[in-house]
Amino acid sequence: MNAASPSLSRGITQALAAAALFGVSTPLAKLLLGSVAPGMLAGLLYGGSGAGLLLWMLWRRTCASSSDEAPLARRDLPWLAAAVCFGGVLGPLLLMFGLMHTPASSASLLLNLESVLTAVLAWVVFRENVDRRVLLGMLAIVAGGALLSVQHFGLGGAAPGAAAIVGACLCWALDNNFTRPISGSDPVQIAGIKGAVAGSINIAIALASGYGFPAPFKIVAAGVLGAGYGVSLVLFVLALRSLGTARTGAYFSTAPFLGACVSLLLLGEHPAPAFWLAGALMALGVWLHVSERHEHEHVHEALAHNHRHRHDEHHQHDHDFPWDGKEPHTHPHTHEPLRHSHAHFPDLHHRHRHT
Repeated sequence: MNAASPSLSRGITQALAAAALFGVSTPLAKLLLGSVAPGMLAGLLYGGSGAGLLLWMLWRRTCASSSDEAPLARRDLPWLAAAVCFGGVLGPLLLMFGLMHTPASSASLLLNLESVLTAVLAWVVFRENVDRRVLLGMLAIVAGGALLSVQHFGLGGAAPGAAAIVGACLCWALDNNFTRPISGSDPVQIAGIKGAVAGSINIAIALASGYGFPAPFKIVAAGVLGAGYGVSLVLFVLALRSLGTARTGAYFSTAPFLGACVSLLLLGEHPAPAFWLAGALMALGVWLHVSERHEHEHVHEALAHNHRHRHDEHHQHDHDFPWDGKEPHTHPHTHEPLRHSHAHFPDLHHRHRHT
């Protein structure tokens, strides 16, 4: 067992748990759309997410002696603002509009495109390594998404519902890549701020557009569902630390399969055979992603940063302050140059270039 294995296993578990929470939320949100305007529902979902996580932060501050996570720094704020704009405001609005015009089961599978767009941006724009196996997986997922669009809307032009869901996927792909540089900071703080700000903006837009608040019990239902969004986002940020953006997105793409199954059970939808073929293509793509193994000799350049860590192979440093031996712990620290070989993904410490 190499030193990186526990981190990889933990990241995979966190990404899959985040996927499960988000996957269930899609068909449940569909149930609320009949009587709640899309913009208002997006605001209530993210508002519930932010409120729940900010209460968690308050409890942690008052009942716990200290947090072992690094707080956001001033240099993180531009990344966070971009993530809130695309992932917290535009993405949910497009998804709610798309759900109004698309069967929930098909919408759930179309959301697999988020992992593809996330990986493409990570690879092309942010220079994260994505090998041939991941590329083939992305192609399989794209083929499944294209088949779903043709099945429901034919070949003539892009349907508004499908186009809106693809737009939401692009927004969340940008969000994922913008969140990666700050993933070493407190994930509850990141997700709480994103939810509170995005929820407030979406509710304000809905009110300005003439939509009122729904019945109180629907506000509560949306808030509870939004709390699940918040926990999902916290787990996603934690997974980014261990897996990098493209791989975390690949594991997260299991969410739509669970969402599609819940849709079939709750909403009584009867998909055509093309739905199952599209699901098989997407399952193949996910399998290619999750079965990847990446190992080679690599060099760690000198690096100074702050995040929650243990004194493992990558953290062999002294402390310039009294330390009680508690692990994990958080403080600014410096990594000396290191050359070694082990299985790894592009986590906080493996963002090197590949030749």
